[in-house]
This record gives sequence, C-alpha cells and structure tokens, in this order.
Amino acid sequence: MNVQPLRQFLYAVTLPCAVLFLGQVCSPFDARAQGVASAQGPDRGHLEEVLKGLNRGRSVGQVAVSPNGKRLAWVDWTKKGAEIRVAPLYELQKSERVTAAAKPELHCHEGAITWAPDAKALAFFSDCAKPGAQADLYLTQLDGSPARRLTELKGYVEAPAFSPDGTRVAFLYVEGTAHPAAALSGMMPLAGEGGEAGGATERVAVAATDAAKPATPVLASPASLHVFEFDWSPDSKSLAYVAADPPGESKWSVAKLYTQPLGGAPMAILVPTEVSGPLHGLQIAVPRWSPDGKAIAFIGGRMSEQGATGGDVWIVSSEGGAPRDLTAHRPTSPAWIEWAGNDYLFVSELAGGNCQLIRFHLQGDRTSPVGEVSFGSPIFSFQGIVADGRLRLSLSSTADHTLFVFNASTFDHPWEIYGARPGTVMTSGLEGVMQLSHFNDGVEPAWGKSVSISWRSDKVRLLGWLTLPKDYDSTRKYPLIVEVHGEPTSAVESHWVGDGGQSAAAFSALGYFVLQPIFLGSYGLGEDFTLASRTDFGDGELRDILAGVDAVEAKYPVDPKRVGLTGWSYGGFKTMFAVTQTDRFKAAVWGDRLLHWQDDCTESSIIQRLTPYFGASIYDDPDTYAKSSAVNFLKQAHMPTLVVVGDPHSQCSAPMSYEFWHVQSAQNESLQPVFNPNEGHGFANPADRLEVIERAVEWFAHYMPSGE
Repeated sequence: MNVQPLRQFLYAVTLPCAVLFLGQVCSPFDARAQGVASAQGPDRGHLEEVLKGLNRGRSVGQVAVSPNGKRLAWVDWTKKGAEIRVAPLYELQKSERVTAAAKPELHCHEGAITWAPDAKALAFFSDCAKPGAQADLYLTQLDGSPARRLTELKGYVEAPAFSPDGTRVAFLYVEGTAHPAAALSGMMPLAGEGGEAGGATERVAVAATDAAKPATPVLASPASLHVFEFDWSPDSKSLAYVAADPPGESKWSVAKLYTQPLGGAPMAILVPTEVSGPLHGLQIAVPRWSPDGKAIAFIGGRMSEQGATGGDVWIVSSEGGAPRDLTAHRPTSPAWIEWAGNDYLFVSELAGGNCQLIRFHLQGDRTSPVGEVSFGSPIFSFQGIVADGRLRLSLSSTADHTLFVFNASTFDHPWEIYGARPGTVMTSGLEGVMQLSHFNDGVEPAWGKSVSISWRSDKVRLLGWLTLPKDYDSTRKYPLIVEVHGEPTSAVESHWVGDGGQSAAAFSALGYFVLQPIFLGSYGLGEDFTLASRTDFGDGELRDILAGVDAVEAKYPVDPKRVGLTGWSYGGFKTMFAVTQTDRFKAAVWGDRLLHWQDDCTESSIIQRLTPYFGASIYDDPDTYAKSSAVNFLKQAHMPTLVVVGDPHSQCSAPMSYEFWHVQSAQNESLQPVFNPNEGHGFANPADRLEVIERAVEWFAHYMPSGE
C-alpha cells in the first residue's frame, strides 16, 4: 500500500491532459486501434464483471480514539460521500453521525477529525457551508447541539491538530487554491523569480476554539516557508515543522526542521544538507516534540515523496545541534513515532513483510551518543498493513498510551478497525489485536490466495508477495505478471486490494500469478538496505527481481514463455529499464515514468530529490545517471510494450515518453498514441482505470498466449 499524506479534502482539482501511448517494439499491434479483439483476452463485458467483483467490502477512512479511551470517531465512506461517526469504543454498532449539516438528510464532504485533549469535543473539516467548493473547520461538543463553524477559509486545508491546552486548532492551509501543493498534484504555472510567484505555499494556520463566529485564521508560519508537517510544543506556545523555501511542489527533498514561537520568527534547528554523518543530504519527516520540550524526534532517511515515510528514528535537541540516530543498522523501517513520557517512544515500523509496533526506552542523555536505547518486544506484528488515516503507518492512541487504534487489512482480510494494548501477550496475525468493527464480516476476496515468498540475491535474503491465480490448480501452467512497486523507496505490504484497476487482485482474478517483489532500495529491511542501491540504480534492483522470478518458477507451475512485467511511476521506470536489459519477459506495460534520469534532472522541477539516490548530482557524476537510463539502451529493446503516461505534475514528464515514441519510430517501429484527458499521475476516473486494465490484459493475452 502506497500510503501518501492522506489528502482528506481535494476539491475542484483540475488536472491537465494525460497521454496514453500504445506501443510495441517488435511488430505492430493495437487491438483497439485496429478494431479487433484479442482472442485470448476477455471481452469487455467479462472484464467489467471481474473488476466489479473486486470492489467488495466497506471502506473506512480515518479513525481516532478519544484521549480517555471511551469513544471512537471514524470517517465512513458511503455512496453519498464521507461522513463522520462516533460511538462507544466497544459498541460501534451504536454509532451516531456527527455533521455540520443543518438537516440530517443533507450530506457534505466531512472528515479530517481531531479530538480535544479533554475528550469533550471533536474538530473536523466540512464543506457544508459551501458544498463542493470549500471546507471549513467546525467544532462539535458531542452533546446534540449543532457543530460550530470556526473559520472562513478560501483554500485547501488538511491535518488539523488541537493544541495541548485545547484552546486552538492548527492545520495546514494553502490559501487561494482548491488543491494541494504537492509534487504529484497539478502544478500551478511557475512565474517570477525562481517560480515562487506561480506556486502555492502551504502554511500553518491557527484557529481559536472559542470563536463566537467564523473568522479568518491566524497564519502562524511565514509566507517564505512551505510547511509539509508540523507538531505543537507541549506548552502550546510554539510549533515544530518540516519546511522549505517555496515552491513546495519541488522542495520537500531539501526541507529543514524549524521551531517557531507563535508570533515569533522561525529558527532552523536541523539542516540535512549541512549535517555530517548518515543523515547528510537525506529527508526528514514526522517531527514530534518531547513532553518536556527539550527534544524533537523525527524520521530521517532516503524517502521518495512526502508521505512515503521510512528511515531511522532520530532525535535532536529543540535548541538545535547534532542529531542522534536511535536505530542505526536496525533491520526495520520506522515510519511513525509518538512520545509516551520523556523516556519512551512508540514506533510503528515495517519489519520485512510485517507491520509492527515497538516501544523504545531511552536512558541517559537522549540526544547524546552516550545515551542508551533499548527496544521492547513487538506490541503487535503481523503480515498486514496498519494506518489511522493520517500518515503512513500512523496510529491513534489514548492520552496514557494504554490503547492504540487503527485500520488494518491483509490480502485475505478486508479493512476493519482494531485496537492493541501494550503489555498484552501477542499472538500471530490479526488474532493478536482486538477487532473493534465488523463492517466486512463474510466478505471474501474475489482473487487468489497470497503467500509470502523469499529468495537470495547477491547474498541478501529478499522477500515479496505472490498472489496465486483465482481457483488455483497446481496441475496447470499459469502465466506470471511481475508488478514492481513505485516511489522507489517504498514497499509492498499485505493489504486488501479490492479496488479494481491494474492490480494484483485484477490479474489474479483473471488467471495470473502476480509477484510483487521487495528489492534493493525498498523499505522493510533497514536503512542500510534502502541506501544500498546508490550507484547501482537499475541493475541491482533488476537482479533482485529476476532472482525472485527464478524462485517463483522453481516452486510454482509458471509457464516461462508467459512472464510479463508491469509497474507505475518508479515501477514504470524499472519496467522500462528491464525492457532494454533482458528478454526474460515476453511483454511489458508501464505507466507514468521517465525515460532517462538526465532529463528528469534537467527538465523537472524536483532535481534535488535524486542526489540521495545516486550519491551525487548529475553534474558531479553524470556516468552513474547514464548507466541507469533506459534511453541509452533502446536499441536493445525487443519486447512488446504498452506505455501509459500522464503529464500534470513535476515528476514524470510526458516529453520523455514522446522521446521513446520518436526513437522507436526512427527504428521503423509502430506506436499508436491515444489521449486520456483530465487524468494525473494516477488515473482517478473509474472509466479510465477500466480502460487501462482492459488494454493491459489484452496486451499480455496477445503477446503471452496460452500454449495449453
């Protein structure tokens, strides 16, 4: 599960046009363009029926347990939109709707919930005042009285958080625009010096909870800084935040850690490009102020995008100074942290293929290398994915940290709300946590069973997930699709994938094995493993993937003549690169990715993010970038290939796919461009997603026909 900062309110997003290229490198074929259907591929009616069957189960959004542990609030996704429910913790069937709507029959877009520290009120965003146009901050006392509107806003909002004293709510605010300022969102046209005038700056806004009428919030952080994440100081008088100079779409990779008194000036207490040691030049996220106000913990490491969080747990004095790595060389990937007293941290992390919660005990000087840290046994650890709907692997806890609440799922079990109590005896799987909801009782997957599989590559033990074909019969031979994850510093967690589209579930339901490998540079095996792909970008990962294919073929009845490769974003790059390096795969489908790193550096607006991956800038080490760029090996490409490209954002430039088209055309290869309007980095329109999977299935069926 590729979990982003969960953008709760994305109103009126206008994305430029996306381009869908249907190309192949051997002989011309485009079933749709030529008005014919693939004999091996399912007809559209059957495909629609299969994909419809994948969309099963009830979806739950953000969950939040009250600080006193007595009630649970959550965002419920219904056919009419998102609504907020509140219920006694162990009696969710008694839930009541919380809304800003004047009448019960009215439905608004509502969510992004946060409890008051005393558990007597709940704040949330709602567009009831301006349906479909603008979200505002509301406060409900949960006593039957109408929710009170606190703000008069004009812009994008997210991530509300009560101050510890309960008198204010801070949130992130992009004034004047209805969509977030993020690398994967539609970018505003750049203008002015450095492009700042055309960008949209995200700032911390603060609203008073005792406001008698809607008011304009105080913009606490300066216009000169784009804020990505923030935290309140324990005395409610200051903020800590991760921020960079605008435009924010392109600067997360070089963000700094700041502290700022409310009404005062910000002070940079940590600049990754200036520190020495393993954090130098890497990314930082999830700042968390210690209860005594003397230290700030955070996640530091090589991270692809905001929200794709992973690395080591670091700590630094709130006055600044040298940061300390609390998890150096530990073979896990922490993603979320929370203090429990001044000497304890709870850490949610990925350990191999498991999500787990650990408690750290800090002894001695917390920010000094001579301090000690010990790691307790996992509070829970299972092959699944957890999240409370805010950040990657984030959990909601009571004030005393005796209970953690979250959504969880696996490939075989749909999403439900669970709780975990530190100090209880852990058992295996989801049986080790308390199931609080039963929204999806009786819901079964429409795809095949998924199993964990491991193999060795370059003396390293790797792992991945293999989804078996639906109605698997071990006496038959099946085709295999290798699905490469994106980012690239991400991972593949076991999670419910019944969302249609081009997914392991869809291919499995159509009779394919699907391998989702965790390869060099991924999360789950520690920051050392994540950083190990430096200077071996492309080749090292491909070796890992091919070794995984060997492992699957040695254990399962895979037809070696019907092995395909697919990926989106960075997975698209890996697919594109593999096309030029090996003939192991018989067909490929890639989506929204670049052709060569040189152009990604010189043409995109996020050049800074690549230095941590290659160990140097392109100007200092151009050869390393060149050897990992597919464009330099296109004459070696002899694989039928379908390419899907979008161009609304600053990362995956469509001209690079045009270049692929032109290079192949010059070699007398045939490609057919098709346009999909109003789509971005990931296709959102269900009809467009259906078209992508339909074309992919036709492509694989035509070039990997059954020999049985």
